[in-house]
Amino acid sequence: MKIRIIAILALSLMVGSSFKAEEGIKWLDFNKGYELAKKKNKIMIVDVYTEWCGWCKRMDKDAYEKPNIINAINEDFIPVKFNPEIKGVMYNFEGRVYSGDQLARVISNNQISGYPTTIFIYPKTKNSELVPGYKNAEQMAPILTEVKKKFYGKN
Repeated sequence: MKIRIIAILALSLMVGSSFKAEEGIKWLDFNKGYELAKKKNKIMIVDVYTEWCGWCKRMDKDAYEKPNIINAINEDFIPVKFNPEIKGVMYNFEGRVYSGDQLARVISNNQISGYPTTIFIYPKTKNSELVPGYKNAEQMAPILTEVKKKFYGKN
């Protein structure tokens, strides 16, 4: 009987703590995300991807669909999905208007060498951090912690 009660309690704790993660990351487009980051004084996490990029799709599954990453991003960041190859869309950044390709160069300081690339932008201080390449959840978790510490001064 005691084992059954402990098992039920453990299961309810696991379900309760993962409930938030089941919602997933609510990705925004760059324009909406940038405005919201400024308004809420939060760091943007910009997932720079392309439709043809296999590693981008794998990173979605291996990092961005994991409960610990979902919870960390939803709590402390403004999540943005950005495909610089989409034609005909214009982006507003720092009072200027850019095409996708132009914006990718500006927000990365011409440092994007492939996809996926993750760029953290903190509008309040205009600081940014570029993290190139595929990252799984185990690799992404400490990056999120370090970026928060660097930009917010907390863990």
